[in-house]
Amino acid sequence: MARLAKLKWRCRRGSLELDRLLMTYLEQRYQKASDPERLAFEALVALEDLELSAYLFGTERPACPAQAHVIKKIAYFKNASTCGLG
Repeated sequence: MARLAKLKWRCRRGSLELDRLLMTYLEQRYQKASDPERLAFEALVALEDLELSAYLFGTERPACPAQAHVIKKIAYFKNASTCGLG
């Protein structure tokens, strides 16, 4: 529980779009994720906002394949909300 509370706090980035993407993933996917996927998400939320934004909005790709996999999952929520599905 403490780990989840800490992650919720770290998902609060000061950018509404980043907050929504990260919180949606945390609430809908994180609990079901594998341990490597969870660790990759935790590493992503530890990044600086500019680097994380670049990954989430497709201007850069993380070198770590596990992080790239999580970015794709988060992008699903971004695309779903854009299409009115999320």
